[in-house]
Amino acid sequence: MGSIQDSLFIRARAAVLRTVGGPLEIENVRISPPKGDEVLVRMVGVGVCHTDVVCRDGFPVPLPIVLGHEGSGIVEAVGERVTKVKPGQRVVLSFNSCGHCASCCEDHPATCHQMLPLNFGAAQRVDGGTVIDASGEAVQSLFFGQSSFGTYALAREVNTVPVPDAVPLEILGPLGCGIQTGAGAAINSLALKPGQSLAIFGGGSVGLSALLGALAVGAGPVVVIEPNERRRALALDLGASHAFDPFNTEDLVASIKAATGGGVTHSLDSTGLPPVIANAINCTLPGGTVGLLGVPSPEAAVPVTLLDLLVKSVTLRPITEGDANPQEFIPRMVQLYRDGKFPFDKLITTYRFDDINQAFKATETGEAIKPVLVF
Repeated sequence: MGSIQDSLFIRARAAVLRTVGGPLEIENVRISPPKGDEVLVRMVGVGVCHTDVVCRDGFPVPLPIVLGHEGSGIVEAVGERVTKVKPGQRVVLSFNSCGHCASCCEDHPATCHQMLPLNFGAAQRVDGGTVIDASGEAVQSLFFGQSSFGTYALAREVNTVPVPDAVPLEILGPLGCGIQTGAGAAINSLALKPGQSLAIFGGGSVGLSALLGALAVGAGPVVVIEPNERRRALALDLGASHAFDPFNTEDLVASIKAATGGGVTHSLDSTGLPPVIANAINCTLPGGTVGLLGVPSPEAAVPVTLLDLLVKSVTLRPITEGDANPQEFIPRMVQLYRDGKFPFDKLITTYRFDDINQAFKATETGEAIKPVLVF
């Protein structure tokens, strides 16, 4: 593990992506000390998200880059403008936001006007790189304002969230993105109430987190549609009323309606696939809401006509980061976990940091729902 060597650089190890689709190579790097609103965090754990896989395989991010955006760790040092966190605090890192656009000022950073460039642009400081490799070249290192696939990461105060001591810090990182997205979709975006029903299409980490979020606020029945048998079994174990295999259910929409008393008040798609979204719309009651979480292909279109939507009066609700303000929602999830109402730890499989490429493979194959690298 890296250690602070002097006032100029922090020596660290980081998983660097140098070629599209290539492996992540763990390298020795140097990190600039924090200044301004920056926070230096010694990483304890970091989740592997499907977004990391997509960026490795060609989503346009600058190379070379350190990915990783579900980090948890301990604050080592802070810049001179930081007032809300201090060295020694346990923190979870979340997505980056500008802090001053209309959305941020209205306590809604998930729709920050600079969301894409701040999180996927991995922009360096204007006065030089924050991470330098062994040859002295800069490595892009502000992915989602953290680039947390390393023993140390530089984040910003705005995306650094303190968490209490009485929780297992090494597994909390996914609360900053994937688990936050799913749970936030159920709790914030759809604003589910006790007794309202939900159909979740896709039983990965986001979909099952939505299940946990829905159950935590008393919603039900909640059904999960997922082709993987192990994930369907886990959904039932977590509290889903039914779990359907979309490829081996003769009439999926009819089956969902039969299981939920005629249809659901809300549905949630985590696949981004138009035929799946069509089923989500068709099983939702008039006046209901269909949440859209999955990232579609560029040419994908909404699989209904405007007349269909008008006649059925279903609302389509695109969702980013669970419409969460991480400073408020991450502590809420932690408290739900401490109260026994949000067992997100059942979604997690841990891997050594050195086994990062194995964890990526487990994400792609579905072998693990939410891999977390521990240091």
